[in-house]
Amino acid sequence: MTQDVQLSIRGMRKSFERKKVITPVLADISFDIYERDFVSVIGPSGCGKTTVFNIIAGLLESDAGTMVYRGETVSSLRGRIGYMMQKDLLFPWRTVLQNVLLGLQVRGTPLKAAEDTAREYLARFGLTGFENAFPATLSGGMRQRVALIRTLIMDPDILLLDEPFSALDYQTRLYLEGVLLDAVALFNKTVILITHDIDEAVALSKRVVVLSGRPTSVKAEHVIEIDRRTPIDARSDPRFSDYFHTLCGELDIQTRRDAA
Repeated sequence: MTQDVQLSIRGMRKSFERKKVITPVLADISFDIYERDFVSVIGPSGCGKTTVFNIIAGLLESDAGTMVYRGETVSSLRGRIGYMMQKDLLFPWRTVLQNVLLGLQVRGTPLKAAEDTAREYLARFGLTGFENAFPATLSGGMRQRVALIRTLIMDPDILLLDEPFSALDYQTRLYLEGVLLDAVALFNKTVILITHDIDEAVALSKRVVVLSGRPTSVKAEHVIEIDRRTPIDARSDPRFSDYFHTLCGELDIQTRRDAA
């Protein structure tokens, strides 16, 4: 069955100038995102993964290239995406409920309707009883759940996730990976995830886009066909190891003793 392309990026280029020195970062970024896709973007540290996200989100302008969203050429996906980063960026002076409500309030949603929706999301993500708690009193995993709710509650077409779990311990990351997969299935979302964790990329993704070093282009794309009912199921799939080693090889990461 042919998949519908939701977002097509072609020939994206970007350079930065500092003290009259021009540094090319993105040389030629081209890839497609399908409806309800889950794509991880991996590449060497500093290759420009976040720059790609910032252009998609409309926070930066590309020097060249096109983006086509559901058949329409656009300059950015501002208003269509939810952007979640490694730092939860919760306002420390606002309670959990107030943080979740922020986007709806800016949008002009009536307060009663906004609060009802926020409480439904908090209940769904296991945070009932923490509505009046402040971020400083929450664990890192709970803060990221609040940040995910704040992102999802705006009903974006695409989630841009920039290493949202990288600062968390492994057990919490596994739990939140499961929360994310459940939320993506429940709300029918398309996801683009930046990660340095090959393990995470294989466990969560339908496809993985591999970027080269600077100036950056798309080095390879891999379809990941494993059982991912849960993050544990994914890591237990007999094909997991082969995908993991293949992607490590794309990034020249040594994983076997006989490679020394």
